[in-house]
Amino acid sequence: MIKLAFALRRLPKLSREEFQRYWRETHAPLVQKHAAALRIRRYVQLHTESTELNEALRTSRGGPEGYDGVAELWWDSVEDVAAATASAAGQAAGRELLDDERRFIDLARSPLFFGREHVFVER
Repeated sequence: MIKLAFALRRLPKLSREEFQRYWRETHAPLVQKHAAALRIRRYVQLHTESTELNEALRTSRGGPEGYDGVAELWWDSVEDVAAATASAAGQAAGRELLDDERRFIDLARSPLFFGREHVFVER
């Protein structure tokens, strides 16, 4: 299993609430629509809570500006990602998703990367 983590920062013109609503109500259905073409096994959105706890945690560690959320996408393998993005349907889906991301994500300030999970606690 391979996983993509995408740490998201909103465009400056959007409030956190506007960003999260758009991401949940508009972008998520678009990902669902293209999941088969892109061979996505699982898609999860982690929405940052607007709470004093987050600011206290960031300050206590000298951390950078927080993210507005994190998207997590799973595939069976790196080969599945490559096959999906090589197909005409996968490329069209990728273009449509990227066009939509430009409407609400500050892409230049939102890092993403592939990795593998190593589970140490699971109850």
